Amino acid sequence: MSFLEILLIGVGLAMDAFAVSICKGLSTRKLEWKHAIICGGYFGVFQALMPFIGYILGIQFKDKIESIDHWIAFILLALIGLNMIKEAFGEEDDCNPDFSFKAMIPLAIATSIDALAIGVTFAFLNVNILYAIIIIGITTCFISMIGVKIGHAFGVRYKSKAEIVGGVILILMGLKILLEHLEILIL
Repeated sequence: MSFLEILLIGVGLAMDAFAVSICKGLSTRKLEWKHAIICGGYFGVFQALMPFIGYILGIQFKDKIESIDHWIAFILLALIGLNMIKEAFGEEDDCNPDFSFKAMIPLAIATSIDALAIGVTFAFLNVNILYAIIIIGITTCFISMIGVKIGHAFGVRYKSKAEIVGGVILILMGLKILLEHLEILIL
């Protein structure tokens, strides 16, 4: 998998964290750099940790399902993408200005669950997991930091759009993986 492909998956995965970061920025009366760094740190670390855990789990089953791994990758990416798009049209979450460990850990876990499934997919596709989690973690950290600043400046106007874009990116990446494996698309 190329740098660009992993980066696009990282951007897609980061959109949940971006949406929560916008919410955090919106709820903060006096924004400081430490708020953006806290969001970027928590979301970046968990977005990198979860694919690694998924990769370890996926390696355990790789040999047993190698003949259908491309279908599994497509289905997982499509389901995650569709769920993100669905969430974009759901009710708005309440924004909480709390940046404490107790407040951030559940958010970091919740926004990175999708990345666990991506890690399983990476195992099936023989992706260099260290390379991938570094790209995903840094991408999420950066995008989350920007989200806090955007949320503080503009409000929730971009929250649902970010989730839709993230969902579409993941669906398209899943479709690309499937079509390449079926030798319908060669890039």
